[in-house]
Amino acid sequence: VQLVESGGGLVQPGGSLRLSCAASGFTFSSYAMSWYRQAPGKERELVAVISGRGGSTNYAFSVRGRFTISRDNAKNTVYLQMNNLKPEDTAVYYCNVVVQGRGAWGQGTQVTVSS
Repeated sequence: VQLVESGGGLVQPGGSLRLSCAASGFTFSSYAMSWYRQAPGKERELVAVISGRGGSTNYAFSVRGRFTISRDNAKNTVYLQMNNLKPEDTAVYYCNVVVQGRGAWGQGTQVTVSS
């Protein structure tokens, strides 16, 4: 299983970013995918989850209405569209999948929201 995130960067408050996570090594459409984030000095937290076929999503309360998780099963890629970003969204963002009971993580992508 391999997960590779991209799309992070520096953005001003109120701005937008779209993160991507390219997956390989498993049957992508059969598994739910998640985005987590970890801010300095804080525990890693779940941000959003999407079902294998994309019909079901769930979000942390802190990002609901601002972030949208989606997936393209033809491209084995999951996305996180982040709008109206706030300084408290600053973190390293990771995608995650649990395959046969084992969790896999990407290397993460840094998102910094600052003026």
